[in-house]
Amino acid sequence: MLPPHFSLQDLPPELLVEIFASLPGTDLPSLAQACTKFHHILHIDSIWRRRCREEFGVPESLPNQVRRGMSYREVYTKLFHPYRHILGLWQLDTEDYRTLLNVVVDGLCITSWTCWPPLNTDVDGPMEFEPLFRIRLTEWKLAMVEYYVDTFYSFSHKCHLQIQKDRFSLQWFKRDHQKDRLPYHCLTYRRLHLPPRHPDDLIRPGLFQGKYDAGGPTIAMLSFHGKYARFTKVTGFPIATLQIHLMRRIQPPDGEIFRNFNELYRLVQEIDEQVIREQQQQQEGTEESEGHAQPSVGESGAAASEEQPVPFVLPVGVRSIDQNYPETCRMCFYGVDDFAYTRRCLAVFILFDENHFGFIWLEAKEFFLFGRVQNTFQNAEAPSPQAFLEMLKDVHSNLLEKQLRNILKN
Repeated sequence: MLPPHFSLQDLPPELLVEIFASLPGTDLPSLAQACTKFHHILHIDSIWRRRCREEFGVPESLPNQVRRGMSYREVYTKLFHPYRHILGLWQLDTEDYRTLLNVVVDGLCITSWTCWPPLNTDVDGPMEFEPLFRIRLTEWKLAMVEYYVDTFYSFSHKCHLQIQKDRFSLQWFKRDHQKDRLPYHCLTYRRLHLPPRHPDDLIRPGLFQGKYDAGGPTIAMLSFHGKYARFTKVTGFPIATLQIHLMRRIQPPDGEIFRNFNELYRLVQEIDEQVIREQQQQQEGTEESEGHAQPSVGESGAAASEEQPVPFVLPVGVRSIDQNYPETCRMCFYGVDDFAYTRRCLAVFILFDENHFGFIWLEAKEFFLFGRVQNTFQNAEAPSPQAFLEMLKDVHSNLLEKQLRNILKN
C-alpha cells in the first residue's frame, strides 16, 4: 500500500523518467514548472528522444553526428513543436502550373519535397521528388529556413516562412550577380488532406496520376461522397473537376456501346437531361425518391467488387494520350464537370480496377487514364470528415474565382 500523504514527487527519478516520457510533449513544460525535481528530470534527453520518435518518427538509430551536439529537448522544443503545423501535403496556390508539396521530418530537420508525376512513363511509374526547402537548428540553437536554389542543393539563407491556418508562404531573396540586386520571390501553399475512406466506397480513394493534357502529367484526387464521387485535379494546368453520379450507371452490353460514339453520346445526353429535370423539380420543391423512374440506376458501393469485367474499347474517333489502357472495365458512370462556366461538359467515368480509372470527355472526344499513386504521405490525413469537406470546398471555391478571373481577362 502507498503511504499516507503520498505524492508523485515521492517516486524515484528513474520511474518519473518513464512516466514523463510517455506523456505528450505539449504537457511537459507545465510539469517542469511544478517543482525543482521535475524541472531537473525533464532535462534528461531520453524523455525527449522518445517524444521525437513517437510524435515525429525520428529513428532511434540516428547518428550522433547528425545532431551536431544538440539535445533532443532542443530539437523538440525549438524545431519540431513550433513547426509541426507545416507537416503534411500542400498545393501550390497559383494561377499557373500547380505542384504538390510534401513536408516531412527528415532526421533532425524538416524537409519539403515537390512531388512530380512520372515523366515519359506510364501511369504506374514512380513519382519523382525534388527538395524545395528545409528547416534546421543552427549551432546557435535557432531554427533556420534554407531554400534550395539549384539542382546541386546549395542554399539561400535569406528565406522567411509565414505559417497561417491551412496556408503558408515562403519568401526569399536570390542575388542576381549580373545585375547586383536581390529579386524577391514568394510562393503560397494551401493544405491538402487525403480523402477519408468508407466501407462502401467503390475503391480506395486517394491520389492518382495520369497524362491529362498537353501540359504534361498531372496528379488528381478521387473522393467519395455517398451517391457521388468527385475527381479533382490538384496539379498542372488548367485545374479541373468531375462530379461522378454513382447512381447513374452506364451498362454497355459487352462493351459494344463504346464502339459507336454517337450512341454513347446520345445515351449520356439522355441521362443528363433526366438529371437536369430532377434538379429543377427539387428546386421547385418537388421531392422524388432517388429510386423512382431511373433506368440508368444500378448497384454501387461494395457491389463493385462483385462486378464481372466486360471488354473495353475506345469509340472510333476518340483520342487518347495513353494507348496502354486496360482491355476490360468493371463499371461505368455518368459524369459532369459542374464547374464549367460556358456549358455542361459531359463525361463517362470508367472504373477498371482498384488502382485504375479513366474518363471520356465527350465534347472533346478525349480519353484519359489514371493510375494510383503508390507513395505514402505522412501527416496528410484529415482530422475529421468535415475538415476534408471544408478543404475540398476551399479548393473548388478558389478554382471558381480563378476561372472567372481568366474569363473576364480574355
